[in-house]
Amino acid sequence: MNQLNRYKVQYPQEYENVDAMIHLLREQKNCFDRDNWEGHFTGSAWVVDSTRNWVILTHHRKLGLWLQLGGHADGNSNLIDVALKEAKEESGLTQIKVLSNEIFDLDIHKIPRCDGDPTHFHYDVRFVLEADRLNENLLMSQESHDVDWIRIDLVWEKNFGKVSSNLPTMNSPPVILGTEPKLE
Repeated sequence: MNQLNRYKVQYPQEYENVDAMIHLLREQKNCFDRDNWEGHFTGSAWVVDSTRNWVILTHHRKLGLWLQLGGHADGNSNLIDVALKEAKEESGLTQIKVLSNEIFDLDIHKIPRCDGDPTHFHYDVRFVLEADRLNENLLMSQESHDVDWIRIDLVWEKNFGKVSSNLPTMNSPPVILGTEPKLE
């Protein structure tokens, strides 16, 4: 909750999303469980290299979009741990470090009905992590069609999405917003 409040102070234009996340956190005891169809928290990672010029994206198999690494909390309320775990699983990298414990970005997005799961919302909290782009090879997970290092200036082209206006001062990656997932 403290992280959300600090984020709200830093990015007041996002008060609606922050307030919705705080409401979910207060009102839904199982808000970190994937079977809460009212909505649930997910943790995501913008994994950048040391130059801050490259970011890892995955081409999500079910959604058909290039996205940052991340996934379901599965009961874990520590979303930075979720983001780190998912980043390692979805990239195959073992050496990833957390650059900041503060929230980098957040988004609430609709997930379409798929594989028997009803339409629901992900309350996605995103953090910035770092990996050495030249030290380890990426390994694609079964959740993806592809995973790759993408130059930050080319990220928006992957989905023809909008770039977030709340870019932190650390020369960090843009955030893809405004794209509606499509099932393949």
